[in-house]
Amino acid sequence: MSVVGGRVGHVTDSTQRPLPTELPEKALDTTPTSPWPVRVLSEKIRGYIDRMPPVWVEGQVVQFNERPGSGMQWLTLRDTEADASLPVTIFSRVLAMLPQPPAEGDHVVVHAKPVFWTKRGTLQMQANQIKAVGVGELLARIEALKKVLAAEGLFDLSRKQRLPFLPAVVGLVCGRESKAEHDVVVNARARWPQVRFEIREVAVQGVNAVREVSAAIAELDRDPAVDVIVVARGGGSVEDLLPFSNESLVRAVAQARTPLVSAIGHETDAPLLDLVADYRASTPTDAAKRIVPDVSEERLRLTQARGRMRGAVAAMLDREQRGLDGVRSRPVLAAPQTMLEARERDVVQALRHSRHALNALLLHASGEIGRLGAQVRALSPASTLERGYAVVQRADGHVVRRPDDVATGADVHVRLAEGALEATVTGTRSSRRAVEDNT
Repeated sequence: MSVVGGRVGHVTDSTQRPLPTELPEKALDTTPTSPWPVRVLSEKIRGYIDRMPPVWVEGQVVQFNERPGSGMQWLTLRDTEADASLPVTIFSRVLAMLPQPPAEGDHVVVHAKPVFWTKRGTLQMQANQIKAVGVGELLARIEALKKVLAAEGLFDLSRKQRLPFLPAVVGLVCGRESKAEHDVVVNARARWPQVRFEIREVAVQGVNAVREVSAAIAELDRDPAVDVIVVARGGGSVEDLLPFSNESLVRAVAQARTPLVSAIGHETDAPLLDLVADYRASTPTDAAKRIVPDVSEERLRLTQARGRMRGAVAAMLDREQRGLDGVRSRPVLAAPQTMLEARERDVVQALRHSRHALNALLLHASGEIGRLGAQVRALSPASTLERGYAVVQRADGHVVRRPDDVATGADVHVRLAEGALEATVTGTRSSRRAVEDNT
């Protein structure tokens, strides 16, 4: 192999086909007939990575085996929220400057530069500084996240759901063979033996805690038989409880449709999961007492309720009986006919008065009718005829009132009080002449 003008060339071999003397400068220029050898690609990758500046990286130590006497130490940093890790090498003299070497589970910040090893084709970070993330800084980060989530309304009381009074199935997320699981199950079944549990044992601390707890909550939330979910863990340090203040876990709980109870640590522990949960239990035992009622207490309450109902019914019956006795003792019920007799007398008297009034009215009306009849008879034409007058009518029925109404020789009809006469007019004279003849 020779290097000419910055390009790598190859000499020919008598037992092999001639090799190209020049290689492509760029990856886009490579072809099946003109590829890069592995060493060339490795060198280019190393050159590209060597141009990268050092960077501060935060992660959790998941693997660290101290090698006494070695000038270099190896550890692995893992992201706390994603399944991603990087190997890190650090000089032993740098670790010697720390009060104590890092342990698995510690949160650290390292100042490192990426290094690519061409022989093995591996990438790792070479650190020249390392700092532990203190508890105060972790608490400050949790407080800042708390304000952000509160501003989004994830902790509002209006979002919280009521826990069921008597759940048939309880979903329990806890550590593997943990005391928290024992406290919840034993105390809940002591209070209500028929309660059933769907238990998901997961990692409740460390790098896998967030992912496994979130997955278990999502699985139980999808199960329609689960009425309430309990996330339980015993006490621990701030670092141990960090997964339960993780943003992705808090948001996963906020999205759950099933009521959720947080039972993390002790009374003084306050991870963000407590704020987003529908109910915060101070301990796993307290969670057991909250999710199911006490059967003995419920039986006592039923007995007391039955006693109160019996007393209320008996008091009501006594009150109604006294009312009936009081009504029955009244005269109107002791001698019911008394009321009827009084009403009968009133009816008889009213009938008597009605008859008297009617008779008086009829007598008055009869007299009035007689008077009017006499007036009618006095004014009747028949009465006039009875006094000797007559009514003379022409043949056409017209009543003759003056001599001029008929002519001499005309036939007339004379109506008398009794009967009528047919006559012929032999002559006429005026009323004045007739008066003179009479005188």
